[in-house]
Amino acid sequence: MIHLNNVRAGYSTADGFVAAVDGVSLQVEDNEILGVAGESGCGKSTLLKVLYGHFGGSLSLASGSVHAEFYDAESGETVTHEGHQLHKLWWRKLSYIPQGSMSVMNPVARIEAQLIEALPPAILQRGGNSVLEEIKSFLSELNLPVSVLKAYPHQLSGGMRQRVMIAMACFFYPSLVLADEPTTALDVVVQKNILLLLKTIQRRQKNALVIVSHDLGVHYQVTDRIAIAYAGKIVEIGPTREVFANPLHPYTRALIESLPRLGERSLRRGIEGRPPDLASPPTGCRFAQRCSKSEDICRQISPELIDRTQKHAVACHFS
Repeated sequence: MIHLNNVRAGYSTADGFVAAVDGVSLQVEDNEILGVAGESGCGKSTLLKVLYGHFGGSLSLASGSVHAEFYDAESGETVTHEGHQLHKLWWRKLSYIPQGSMSVMNPVARIEAQLIEALPPAILQRGGNSVLEEIKSFLSELNLPVSVLKAYPHQLSGGMRQRVMIAMACFFYPSLVLADEPTTALDVVVQKNILLLLKTIQRRQKNALVIVSHDLGVHYQVTDRIAIAYAGKIVEIGPTREVFANPLHPYTRALIESLPRLGERSLRRGIEGRPPDLASPPTGCRFAQRCSKSEDICRQISPELIDRTQKHAVACHFS
């Protein structure tokens, strides 16, 4: 599907280059739901942009490689695309659900106009009425009333707007859908409905889905695998239930131990301190300054990625 090999990507600032993704190797498999979790500022959204091939402007690829393999129905072959070519696949093979539906929608345009505007010329050539009927049919599949097409964004609830964004992203049955914090600012009931919708679409379309969220509960409910991000790196990856049941990296363990649990009254503590400045990251394990068990060796040596699917991967000193 899509592969990242030792990718270093980030932003040019007054303080120099900031690598928000630093030495990340990752593979998204066909027909899986992969979660990316971690604190704010750990590089989750930037990693999603790298997977989307959204380079240029402020984000640049400093080193490493990104390539995707998608089946092309016209030629009957699997075609490989490198990172800077991925924009050619947007909407058809690769789609993106951005964070904050209200901020990305045009406040003075009706939903119908925004949906049609997002369609590529090849689809529009079928004719306006035909395309509109396809859109209405797809909205019905997602349990969205066709009346939303005549509404402006401010006339819809946050959950409805998010469902419209999901509809726009999935209309072409893409092979890979990337969702950046799809349940942010939604109440728990609406959040559950959005998650169920994403999972239903993924099963129906049999595509791959990558969900970025700082909410571990979201990942536990939906994802098959989870990647834990910290300070620009992926520190642990594996089957979601296995990671939750037996976290190996101290950062993963600290995240999970901070979660409240039903029936437990013991005090839950957050992780003390703050993530390191990515403009000048520390040597060695980047979590060492906040790890209660760290030793001098942790500040000198960075543990290998804890990958539960790779037997040769070495866990950290305290796992």
